Amino acid sequence: MHYPVVATDLLQWRRQQLERGGQPSELDWLLDLEGGLPWQKQQQLRLYPEEPVALAVPLSRLAELWQQYLQQHTPLQYLVGRCPWRDLDIKVEPGALIPRQETELLVDLAQGLIGPQWANPPMRWADLGTGSGCLALALARSWPNSLGWAVDQSPQALALAKRNLSTETGVQLRQGSWWAPLHDCLGQLDLVVSNPPYIPTEIWRDLEPQVRDHEPELALHGGSDGLDAIRAITAGAAMALAPGGWLLIEHHHDQSAAVLELLAAGGLEQREAHQDLEGVKRFASGRRQAAPT
Repeated sequence: MHYPVVATDLLQWRRQQLERGGQPSELDWLLDLEGGLPWQKQQQLRLYPEEPVALAVPLSRLAELWQQYLQQHTPLQYLVGRCPWRDLDIKVEPGALIPRQETELLVDLAQGLIGPQWANPPMRWADLGTGSGCLALALARSWPNSLGWAVDQSPQALALAKRNLSTETGVQLRQGSWWAPLHDCLGQLDLVVSNPPYIPTEIWRDLEPQVRDHEPELALHGGSDGLDAIRAITAGAAMALAPGGWLLIEHHHDQSAAVLELLAAGGLEQREAHQDLEGVKRFASGRRQAAPT
């Protein structure tokens, strides 16, 4: 069903909503994702002011969501239940972290480490702290013949990941803390990726309300120095990875040196820091020693 509105009326409505607060880019995002009006078409409204515009929902619904966002600081992604991520449309809801743009690079880094093809199928991988399942879905699409395990401690997150991974028959979901649910896969994993909680306590307390008060603390708060989860992951990596297997982790912007030390303490080789799109060292990788040839 479509809800027609004249372009000039929509522009006036937009001005009225922004007078209440918020950023134009955020309201445009809402018009795109919930209203069904792509950003490119939004830019044409002033060129064709008398043209009718077809929205996916009535303006009253969009105004309701915008007001809820402004008053309760509820993330827009939770309000619309979706989040574009890479080339995927990820279902999101409270109880699982909203996928971030920088986390998309974990997939690119994994593809660079492993390559487009895997010489000895089936490849085996795991996503620790899968949350919405976005990383697991991207990995499954990258290597369609692979076997994957998506792990999370939260039953709410796993229920959401199950929905996002419903078409991927090669991925199993496991509930538990880090390596514990993978006892039957230890020593067999060719690739492990993780976007664990890594925000230190003092920083977590000062996060903006839409993050601190709405997204799960379990997926954000990494302990006093932010490294609690990363310690657990790196400590068990050498036992869990197959010979020559890779571990790839996202971390806080100032934790690069500490994470590389933890990878070394965990017995991994070929340790390397990787930058995000802004040149910040936000990822780290390490490899279990390959088997003798």
